[in-house]
Amino acid sequence: MTDDVGRGWFEHGDPTSRDQRRERIDAGSAERPEDWPTKAVAAGFATDRTDYYEKLHEATIDTAREIVREQELADDHQLIHAVRAMDDCERTANELAERLAEWAPTITGEDGTGIDYARVVAERDPETPAEERVVSLARQVVALADERDALREFVERRTQSVAPNLSALAGSILAAQLIALAGGLKPLARKPSGTVQVLGAEDALFAHLRGRATSPKHGIIYTHETVRTAPAGHRGSAARALAGKLSLAARVDHYSGERKPELDADLAERMERIHAREAER
Repeated sequence: MTDDVGRGWFEHGDPTSRDQRRERIDAGSAERPEDWPTKAVAAGFATDRTDYYEKLHEATIDTAREIVREQELADDHQLIHAVRAMDDCERTANELAERLAEWAPTITGEDGTGIDYARVVAERDPETPAEERVVSLARQVVALADERDALREFVERRTQSVAPNLSALAGSILAAQLIALAGGLKPLARKPSGTVQVLGAEDALFAHLRGRATSPKHGIIYTHETVRTAPAGHRGSAARALAGKLSLAARVDHYSGERKPELDADLAERMERIHAREAER
């Protein structure tokens, strides 16, 4: 809590400044324990021990809040918010589109499904109160779908900046989803490849641990083409190989940020060998 042996964090700068106190708590250190409350009273920083601890509590809380704020503003956390919002928009738009597909034909006489149908209904000029509500609902579906598309573009750009190697191997959207599931790029980089392999399959994993299901071979990485298109008997091998390379890519992105194209080549070579096993059978 100090840069000088025997001097407390409270002895530097303006003792009434919360910002300076926060900076000292954040950056200071001490080589050995000291009777800081007594020193603080002697220095005129606090009136007594209780006052010292109250000011220390205030400074540490301010420091913690600032650290949290900085972390939330970090690129990978902004990416997490964006990809979750994108998923929310897509899920809600699809749910409302299903409701619209049930309701709108009773008024318009025209059947249809999905977002494209919602766009058609949204272009109508309503003539009755019921039709006004149907058209309004359709426009909400379209607005959510458009916001999803805008968020997707943002996520794709941001992921390529935050995690260039992971984005190159997994694709920007899958890379962003993995970062979101892990809680950030740093937590993802620290996870073993076996955990990365089953991210997104937590329900199936817990069911397996309770003895109610077999162990899941993959989680969200199943959406990756190399896993999805692998022969059924080799899908587990493909998932393991992909997870291993994604783990390595996440570590490179977090610790150095340097783009390493050789990771792409290594993954392609590994997948070729896995797919070749089926051809040899």
